[in-house]
Amino acid sequence: QVQLAESGGGLVQAGGSLRLSCPASGGSFRGASMGWFRQAPGKEREFVAGVSWSTGSTYYIDSVKGRFSISRDNAKNTVYLQMSSLKPEDTAVYYCAVRFRSTYSVAWTDYDAWGQGTQVTVSS
Repeated sequence: QVQLAESGGGLVQAGGSLRLSCPASGGSFRGASMGWFRQAPGKEREFVAGVSWSTGSTYYIDSVKGRFSISRDNAKNTVYLQMSSLKPEDTAVYYCAVRFRSTYSVAWTDYDAWGQGTQVTVSS
């Protein structure tokens, strides 16, 4: 059974940084892709960034380009989301998810397993 467990969320002032971690277990992730999503109260779940586990290629939504960086550590089976220059509008619950295809997708319905989420709150 695939398990994902996000950590690293918290309360930070605008302009600050946080690093989210998502260790993955219970499956083979070599041919998979990983995504970070977020969901703010009253809003739909939104794709933030994705990475191909095998190639390391990445993709970001425009609103986080230049501020967020997604990476993976193959040896630790862990995906990270480094977030810098945080803004109040980044406040949300952040989820990591795995898709057992080599290409990432921006649609949350295309992912096969999810973590429980970690809260990120950015104060102004």
